[in-house]
Amino acid sequence: MSLGTLETEIKLAVKDAPSARRLLRKAGFVVSRPRVFEANTVFDTPELSLRASSRLLRIRQAGRVATLTYKGVPENGKHKSREELEVAISSAAAMISIVERLGYHCVFRYEKHRTEFRQPRRAGIAMLDETPVGVYLELEGTPHWIDRTARRLGFQESDYITASYGRVYLDWCAANGCTPGDMTFGVAALRQPRPNQRVPQAKPEPDRKTTSP
Repeated sequence: MSLGTLETEIKLAVKDAPSARRLLRKAGFVVSRPRVFEANTVFDTPELSLRASSRLLRIRQAGRVATLTYKGVPENGKHKSREELEVAISSAAAMISIVERLGYHCVFRYEKHRTEFRQPRRAGIAMLDETPVGVYLELEGTPHWIDRTARRLGFQESDYITASYGRVYLDWCAANGCTPGDMTFGVAALRQPRPNQRVPQAKPEPDRKTTSP
């Protein structure tokens, strides 16, 4: 991912991390970025105007690397394609203070462990995400590369998930009878909303498929 790109991706639900790693190795992928813990904070206005327009403002801390990301309105289709503007920042804490002073508030936090994989001399990237509500592969690249890689890994178009992790989490909570809060390790199924936290509502997204683990 880089500053000012059109991001095209899908998610694929997998049984567990070891089986996903075996699938990737069999398809010729090698680790390009070792497993790292990610802490993501999503911001919105008090009126949730970004979510209402399917846009996203996020600050991510991944190991020692912090980024500020804006994602635009997704295009309709079997893949999730949207504008992405992303910039590295020196301090996630400082940037959180800045966006809060501009009137934005934390509405959702989610965590995951991510490992990135690439095929030699290929532009696409496969990301193995271990989340509190399941394990997923994210394929990011051209539509042709995504379709070809998904088939090579043993998946069909009916397996494609274009929902955000926020929506995946809402579906998981609904399936497990949990009150949505933050998708963080150890508390995904138990945490109650923080005081003044805007709990995400199950607003339909223009996604082809959503799922719960």
